[in-house]
Amino acid sequence: MAAACAEMEPAAAPPPSPSPAPSAPGSGELVCAQGRNLKAVLCQRCSSRVLLPGAATFARRELLLPAMRKKAVAAGSGGSGGDVVREHWLVRDMFSFENVGFTRDVGNVKFLVCADCEAGPIGWHCLDDKESFYVALERVAHE
Repeated sequence: MAAACAEMEPAAAPPPSPSPAPSAPGSGELVCAQGRNLKAVLCQRCSSRVLLPGAATFARRELLLPAMRKKAVAAGSGGSGGDVVREHWLVRDMFSFENVGFTRDVGNVKFLVCADCEAGPIGWHCLDDKESFYVALERVAHE
């Protein structure tokens, strides 16, 4: 059922590609020469630690994430607004996370949220690929 994951992202999305030298403003100070995260990854809302330094690899991939809203607001609206995010931390093992929650299946995808305050989605996981968890750089903080 790979088609279900393909529907969640633009058709021309390139395969994930770690890039040790990101060109986006500010992300260069977050990535080491080996392409891994130099700083801890935190929830923007409650500062809960999501990933330790060195636990993820920088990757560029276009993914559609629903808009970030509080749980009560999201439950009351039927809107399907979202954002295309391009820069992520790619985590290959779900046990590398310090603190992350997963939504129920949405088609063939689970979205990643902060396990403490449930802010999110901060990332994306296709159920067809057991070893790829994407955390959007623009949806997290770094320390």
